[in-house]
Amino acid sequence: MTRFVVVAGAWLGAWAWDEVVPGLREAGHEVHALTLSGLAEKQGVPAGQRTHVQDIVDEVERLDLRNVVLVGHSYSGVPVGQAAERIGDRLARVVFVDSNVPVDGKSFLDSFPSDHIRKSLDENGGDWPTLDPADYAGQDLTDEQIARMVTEGTTHPGATLTEPAVLAHPLADLPATYIKCLLDGDELMDPVGELVESGPWELVRMDTGHWPMFSRPRELARVLHESATRP
Repeated sequence: MTRFVVVAGAWLGAWAWDEVVPGLREAGHEVHALTLSGLAEKQGVPAGQRTHVQDIVDEVERLDLRNVVLVGHSYSGVPVGQAAERIGDRLARVVFVDSNVPVDGKSFLDSFPSDHIRKSLDENGGDWPTLDPADYAGQDLTDEQIARMVTEGTTHPGATLTEPAVLAHPLADLPATYIKCLLDGDELMDPVGELVESGPWELVRMDTGHWPMFSRPRELARVLHESATRP
């Protein structure tokens, strides 16, 4: 049996996977949706990047999970990628869902032009505030889905965005699938493009927006299932 540990991106908690989990369980998998420190029901818990990595490692070890597929969406690809090498032979695969990936010595904000986010952190006491409803436009989401993300989303702890990642080995060493959501742009960020082009990583494209757990939950569950069952 494959054990999935699924982690949503900025502002979101375990609840973001509510419509994906049933499809994975129907396919015979065990699924654990994880809320990172400082978010959702854990809002107010101090957290940096290493805290989030430890959250994931602790979940795997606490439940004594084996044959684990770690799934990281958006921001959470950074701590998930670090946790993947930390759990050793417990790992079966890591799946990055339209996500950032860790680069040793660099933070989440170092990976793309992020002056607007740094300014927002300065203006909001070091936290990253939730998006406005208009920011979700064009991402294949219904008004109801957007309303839920806005009302249930919580501010994101800024230290997790500025603390650098720590990797002991190249990302290419990880058995990985990268899911690119095309409505969020079809270009792969570095170093994902290089890893896909050179062969070690599988690439799957989904014709939807950046939050496929809301816009296409059944399709995402199918893609995750297929990734988990590849040799």
